[in-house]
Amino acid sequence: MLIIASYDVATDTRAGRRRLRRVAKACESMGQRVQKSVFEFQLDEMQFEQLERRLLAEIDEAEDSLRFYRITEAARVRVKEYGNIKAKDFDGPLLA
Repeated sequence: MLIIASYDVATDTRAGRRRLRRVAKACESMGQRVQKSVFEFQLDEMQFEQLERRLLAEIDEAEDSLRFYRITEAARVRVKEYGNIKAKDFDGPLLA
């Protein structure tokens, strides 16, 4: 399934800036960045639960926000891309 995750991490403290870096690294390890704080993932249910647990362990729910959008239908027909984006082809070969 296609997962869209967006986050907003409070960065007014040193701890917040560290949380932001850890959240971004966790997202980069499993998906592709499409905006500064928005990532796309092609995951199965177990991978999604792993990502969710990992990100929830990083954020401070009193200061930060995290949203997931689960898209289970054929998204290829509904996704339109414009501008300078280097999107991964999740269905293509693993190595280019």
